Amino acid sequence: MNRKYLASAVAVASIFALSACGHETPAADNVAAAADNMADQMDANAAAIKDMGDNMAANTEAVMDNKADALENKADAVREAGENKADAIDKKTK
Repeated sequence: MNRKYLASAVAVASIFALSACGHETPAADNVAAAADNMADQMDANAAAIKDMGDNMAANTEAVMDNKADALENKADAVREAGENKADAIDKKTK
């Protein structure tokens, strides 16, 4: 989704960059074009950083889910062990 947004943003920026042409000298056009190119790269980097953040968040969530699942499994094992001990005590008293 972000890449589609980025492609649209680059297309819009390119249209604006082309419409901004018309400086009085080629040197001024070159400076404006270089600035537009740099800004486009910065926008692309910002989008990549956001994507990286999304991926990191998803990875962190998966790790924490796995840890929670493992802890729940241990809790179940403790419960089961307690039930087994209780059953053993009941058998001894009969």
